[in-house]
Amino acid sequence: MTSDALPADAISPLGVLPPAGPTCVHLPLSVTPEELARYAVGLANARGGTVLVGVDRIGDDAAGPTAGELHPLMVTHAIFELSHGRLTVNVQHHRLPGGARVLAVFVPQAPYVLAAPDGAVIAWDGLQLVPVSSPESDPVADQDYTAVAPPDASLADLDPAEVARLRSLGRRIEAANLPDLDFLRELGLLIPSGGALRPTLAAILLAGTPAALRAHVPQSEVCYYHHQTPDVEFEFRENLLRPIPALLTRLAELIQARNRFTPVQVGLFRIEVWDQDEAVYREALLNALTHRDYTLRDVIHVHHYPDRLEIMNPGGMTGGITPGNILRHQPKRRNPLLAGVLARLGLVEQAGVGVDKMFSLMLRHGKEPPEFTSYPDAVTLALHSPGFDAEFVRFVARKQEEMQTLSLDMLIVLSVLAREGEATRADLARALQLPEDRTPRLLRGMEEHGLIVRAGVGRGIAYRLSAEVCVALGRKTAPLPSPTSDVPEPQPVPSPLPEKAAGPTAPPLPRNNAPQVKVAAQDTPTTAEVRAIALALAREQGQVRNVQLRETCGLNNQQAWRALRKLVDDGLLLRIGKGTRDAAYRLA
Repeated sequence: MTSDALPADAISPLGVLPPAGPTCVHLPLSVTPEELARYAVGLANARGGTVLVGVDRIGDDAAGPTAGELHPLMVTHAIFELSHGRLTVNVQHHRLPGGARVLAVFVPQAPYVLAAPDGAVIAWDGLQLVPVSSPESDPVADQDYTAVAPPDASLADLDPAEVARLRSLGRRIEAANLPDLDFLRELGLLIPSGGALRPTLAAILLAGTPAALRAHVPQSEVCYYHHQTPDVEFEFRENLLRPIPALLTRLAELIQARNRFTPVQVGLFRIEVWDQDEAVYREALLNALTHRDYTLRDVIHVHHYPDRLEIMNPGGMTGGITPGNILRHQPKRRNPLLAGVLARLGLVEQAGVGVDKMFSLMLRHGKEPPEFTSYPDAVTLALHSPGFDAEFVRFVARKQEEMQTLSLDMLIVLSVLAREGEATRADLARALQLPEDRTPRLLRGMEEHGLIVRAGVGRGIAYRLSAEVCVALGRKTAPLPSPTSDVPEPQPVPSPLPEKAAGPTAPPLPRNNAPQVKVAAQDTPTTAEVRAIALALAREQGQVRNVQLRETCGLNNQQAWRALRKLVDDGLLLRIGKGTRDAAYRLA
């Protein structure tokens, strides 16, 4: 029978069966799903390729079982179990010219070494499964999962409209003038495989059709939740399975629809301070989409609360990066091809300064810096927006004009001192994510510019905002200990004897008439004092509110909120009520 005599659906897309070799394994029909799974994992640990089952029955006219009787779900389940869910394969039945049927398992190259449950690591050497030693396995661990081209992927998996969107984003690069196929090849999104051009997973993530995304990377879905209150219940949810540029557009629409801004007048100019700055959350979303672990079957979750935006990302931090060094550590890309294409298109920073950008924008707007929380298999980024310090925004805008630039390090120091009142050099070093011996030059420069002042020597040095900065921020100042002494010494003060000699007609000191928990007018309380005052108010009145703590301690809204939140985190206070205005705190 010729191929022309066969029905159209009987023609195998494989054409002629590839011979057994480095990228193809032929297995008999008698193989068990568990044995087949071992060969699939071994092929993934090598170069990837195809496992064909039932080749031994081709040309056999004897009656008996065929590969068509093997259910693909049995195979995928066995491979899922053996690889702990880390290996995703495509299993299909194929009818060959002549009527024979084989089971084809398309196996991608693993981004890192896959081990069996007993710890054994095996690989296909072209002839058989062989054990892999640790040194041999290291290069495989560095493979880029997004650079893999699924064996069953084709150009039909790409949406022409999404390719046009990519071209629009990259219109400034020379490749944008090339035809579609050449444009995608220039970006590295199409590679030759099996005698044809096939899209990589990065190409499908950037311009794939809905069907291709569901088939190859269903884990690229993003779930958006909007919460009316800070509680876990949400009032709105939308699941998004779209190419990355379309995802960003829709997520921005969802967030902006529930976003608010406050205008801050600075001279003749007006600065709009949004609850969630678009440049910040776009950078955060791009960071999640670019650096997530696509080998995991989990999806990205975006929770939009009244006081924060939380982005929960599958895959822990890579290459030794932690929340405590993310500002200083050399950038590490989990998905180099995807990250490189996004950089060329201008969506992410090639130099890896996206995190710095988020920190800088939030600090300039008088907010707390982004808060990263790392787990072995996930990362959560919280962008807090309980309020902002309008005077800090005005001060930074004016100082920017005077000094031409305020570096990110300067903003970090100013923000810490504005929130805490004072800090030691060790405290500032932790906030700057620098060794303590690398901070003196920065701090001396800020002293010379009149931004901060210090007192003490050695490890006893403490820093505060300068009087000029305190006036600009509308804060009260308090004298620092003498900078010439490591241990405060008694300072000469007027003797109280003349006051006593004045008799009963001498006026009493004004501070003796103030309430016990009220901070003296000329003092700025330390963090420890603010905590003690908050607990005292909660103890005496049964509860404490943000406004009470602000009025008692002379704080702004953000400082009071941060102090109360820290007490809740430490288990000393419990939050009652909803929202940022109606919330109250009582003793735990």
